[in-house]
Order: sequence, then structure tokens, then C-alpha cells
Amino acid sequence: MEQMLREVACAILIDSSGQLLLQQRDNVPDIVYPGYVSLFGGHREPGETFLQCVVREIHEETSCFFPPERFEHLVNCNRSDPEVAGSTVQGEFFVLNGVATERLIITEGSLLICKPSELGSLERKLTPLSRFALDTFFERTRPFSKGRDLSASWAAYARGRREIS
Repeated sequence: MEQMLREVACAILIDSSGQLLLQQRDNVPDIVYPGYVSLFGGHREPGETFLQCVVREIHEETSCFFPPERFEHLVNCNRSDPEVAGSTVQGEFFVLNGVATERLIITEGSLLICKPSELGSLERKLTPLSRFALDTFFERTRPFSKGRDLSASWAAYARGRREIS
């Protein structure tokens, strides 16, 4: 049996006050990880770069267009797919700062606004690829460990990264 390759591009969205804007996935059986929490983004179309993909997906899922230069590359991923058994996932993850929450119209799932101190409570609800990107973002091996407070790290990051949308 031939192994399937999924190509994805997703972004960690951050509002102007430093909160994470996550996607509460629809709870329907025909999608990967129904009801879980994930980053906004999706599958790459033929001929698209990963950056073009994330720009398109964020526009489709939030009804807001953000130009490519607003996205900061975070990390590449090329590994066995934790979300689809027997397949490989290749992707790129980005960060988009200064998102005006009030402008978003979510077209898939719903918007979940999360403070860094609330991430621990979402550990079991996050999709594996979202957890991978957030782990990388916080530059810690296990940032969702019980009792860990990310507020100081997040505050330092947010102070240096806020942008006007």
C-alpha cells in the first residue's frame, strides 16, 4: 500500500493583547479530529507555496485577508502523520501577530480565544500538529506540563511582537 502525503500550512494567530486565537473544530465525523482545538490553516493545493497556502486558508477560514509579509515563518515539519495513520505530513507553520479579533468572521468551526495560562487546560483537546507548533513556538519540550505557567514567556514575546492591524 502506498503511503499518503498530506501537505499543510497553519498559523498561530495572536491578537493585539497577546491572546491566542484558535479554531474549535466542528464536531462532525467526516473531518480529522472532530471537536478538537487546532490552529487555523489547511491543505496545500497543487502549485501553491506553503506561504500562499496559509494566506489563502486564513482568508477562507476567517474572512480576513492578511498579506504574506505579515506571516512570520515558525517551523517546517516532515514526519509521520500523527493525525492520519499510515501517512506522512509535510508542512510549514507560521505566526500572525496583531489580528483584530472583532474583524474575524469564522467560516469553519468557531473561534476560541485563549490566554497563555489557559493552554494547560487544552492539552488533551489540541490536535497533535497544533501542539507541535505551539511547543515550537514556546521553545520548550513540554510546555503543557501540569502546573507550568507560560505567562511570563508569553508576555515577553507579546511585548516585542505586537503589530497594528
